[in-house]
This record gives sequence, C-alpha cells and structure tokens, in this order.
Amino acid sequence: MSTTYDIVICGAGIAGVSAAYFLGRAGVRNILLVDERPPLSFTSDRSTECYRNWWPDPEMVALMNRSIDLMESLADESGNVFRMNRRGYLYVTADEDRIEDLKSASFRTSSLGAGPMRVHSSETSDYQPSHPEGFHNSPTGADMLIGNELIRKYFPYLTDKAVAALHVRRAGWLSAQQLGMHLLETARRSGVRFETGKVAGVDVEGGRVRGVRLSSGVHIQSPIFINAAGPFLKEVGKLAGIDLPVHTELHLKAVIKDALGVVGREAPLLIWNDAQTLPWSEEEREALAEDDETRWLTGTFPPGVHTRPEGGGSDILMLWEYHTNVMEPVDAPAMDEQYPEIALRGLAAMLPRMREYFGRMPRPQLDGGFYTKTRENRPLVGEMGVDGAYVIGAVSGYGIMSACGVGELLAARATGSELPPYANAFVPSRYDDPEYQKRVENWEDGGQL
Repeated sequence: MSTTYDIVICGAGIAGVSAAYFLGRAGVRNILLVDERPPLSFTSDRSTECYRNWWPDPEMVALMNRSIDLMESLADESGNVFRMNRRGYLYVTADEDRIEDLKSASFRTSSLGAGPMRVHSSETSDYQPSHPEGFHNSPTGADMLIGNELIRKYFPYLTDKAVAALHVRRAGWLSAQQLGMHLLETARRSGVRFETGKVAGVDVEGGRVRGVRLSSGVHIQSPIFINAAGPFLKEVGKLAGIDLPVHTELHLKAVIKDALGVVGREAPLLIWNDAQTLPWSEEEREALAEDDETRWLTGTFPPGVHTRPEGGGSDILMLWEYHTNVMEPVDAPAMDEQYPEIALRGLAAMLPRMREYFGRMPRPQLDGGFYTKTRENRPLVGEMGVDGAYVIGAVSGYGIMSACGVGELLAARATGSELPPYANAFVPSRYDDPEYQKRVENWEDGGQL
C-alpha cells in the first residue's frame, strides 16, 4: 500500500504539532503527522508548563521572545484558552556575597534583549507586583529586590534570610495540553492528518528523501521528512543515516497538596538560587552518614529547587534537578521514590513553613519526562544533512516555551521562506564549524533550571 504526502512529520509531541501548525499556516496542505502514541503524550504531557525569555544566550533570548510573541497572539485569538499568565520567575538568594554577581548577570541578560533591568532597595520603589492571571499590561525585563523587608513585603511566605530576589517578568506558565490541542485542531482544519504508526525507515535515493516506510508495511511517498521524535530524535535520525548530537536525561517532578498554604496561591515560579545541605535532624544526619547508599543525602545539593502553584486548588509542583540522570528513553522509567521528600526539604530553605510537612508529607504524585539535549542546550532546527530531511527538537526542558518559535522556524526552513537572524544558531550543521566546536567546549551556562 502506498500513499503520497508533501510532508511527513514523525512525532506528534509539542514540537511536531507546532511544525504542522506553522507549515499549514505557510500554505502547505498535504501533511501527515505520524506517531505510535497519542498526540501530546509521553513527554509533552509531563511539562512544568512554564516559559521565560530570560536566557544567558542572545540567540535563545531572540528565539524565546519570538515564541512568546506567537503564544500571546494565539492566546488573544483563542480567548486565552490555554490560560497563559505572566506571573514571572522569582530567583531568591540568602547569600550577601552573591548579590553583585546576580545583579551583573542580570544586567548582561537584559542587554541581550530580554528587557529592561530595574533595581529596588527601598520601600519607596516603583516595583509593580505581577497580575495572577493574563499577561497584558505587565512589565517586561526584570526587577531586583534588595533587602529582606522589601522582599517580604511582596512575598511574605519567603524566608527572613532572603537578601535579594530577581523577578523575571516576561515569564509565567500556561496549560501545555490546551496550547498543544489548539495548535493541533487548527492544523487539522488546514488539512494536516494524524495517523497512528511507527516510522520504520526513511527512503533516501540520490542523496535526497523519497519517502517513508511505516512498521505496518505502508509506504508513503514524500519529498520532505521531518524528524520531530522528541526523546527518540537520535533513533529516528539514524533511519535517514544521520547521527544527531543529542542525549536524553530523565527529569522528575512531584505534586503535593499544600493544605497549609505554604506557597502563596498568586506566587510566581519560586526558585532558590543557592546551594544547600538538606535540613535533617542530628539523629537523621548521623544515620544517613553511616550508610554508603544514603551518605550522599548529607552532602551539598545544587541551586535551583523550585515550585509554583498548580491549578485552582491547593496543589503545588516541586522540581529539583539535583543530579543528572542520563539514560535511553523508555515508556515507564523507574521513579526515584525519595525525590518528593528531597525536593520538599530543599524548598524549606526558601519557604520555612515547608518544615511543617516534615514527617507528614502529603501523598505525592510523582512522574517524569525525558529532556533531549545538545551539549550546549540549544535546539536543533533545520536540515539534517540529507536533501528533504529536517529536524526539530532537542528542546530540553523548554519545549513548551519554545514550541511556537521553533515550529515557525522549521516551517520557514522547509518552505524556503525568509529566515530570522537567529536561524543559523540552531541548524545541525553548526557543529561542522571548528570555531563553534571550541565555543561548545567552553560553554558554561545553558540556561537550564
């Protein structure tokens, strides 16, 4: 059995769905979206659902600004069906010695195009708190609050040890599932077809794509194949004879009911910016230190534990990448059952009332998804190395926030449309440049939480 399509997209996660949407918007009508799983599942439905334009990389700032522009347009067109807010990200420190470094890094990010930087250190400051819902009439850039009294005026649930807090303003969260479904339903109305199936082969003749074979035996003739396979990006790339420079990491998140109201229900995404040791009792610490398998729990943990309110009830998300778990993607990865308690104890440094849950933590919901990453944590968007073969992916931990931007960019690549200035920063062929390879070797900050 054989059929013909102008474009075949492998992968119906948020990146593949966005590519289909923007290709449809560019006028392409005969598009097939193929995935062995339901659309927007496997990794896309395990997202933190947050977004920000605050990145240490000018090309990433430009990409995210464009992606957020597109999301805001979609929100306005749809009546904000995916409930996009702009509560922001709040990075908090208790280390006086880090204030100047945080300030200088913030001014640098501001200079890359992320918006103006404002510093507030008195009660007479003109700081504007964020609106809990929506995104219009909200500041951009970032506000740095210095001094505990000023910080706790606006965020009274934070520790009295906090000395500075950076409120990134063009940031917040949304319903990833609703955004994805809006893109998918709109794409279907413009002619995109979804089919359940697994791509088993990519036919390449004379150096260019001729078609795709499914595991069911169906052969699809198509001059363009798009690899949007998410965690399976590398595996699918090999079907076209391409070895993509990516790896996958398992990242977890936990949800608990915050019945005590430790996290303000109108809070931004709260991020503790300091390294720390976990708050164990002396007896607990001694017992943990005696066992080779648990001694690591008494050591120093990295910065970055974060939380935010979830939904309209009392749920909160808890996230902390305290060690990197590189592994091949599988359907049901083993969960670290200690994760919820470790994250909760880590959050106590920023939110002291979290200690009230020690020993009686609400029953957690634990899940995880795979981050697909390049070494420097930039995405792959563009030609794979065979005529007619494209890739969109490696959107590690920022798939939702970047989806519209990378989808639009991929559509421009595939249709020969005008490209934005940042386009070449994300093509796979960037690794052919020895100078770029040297830069990657010294890459210090990929902007990952």
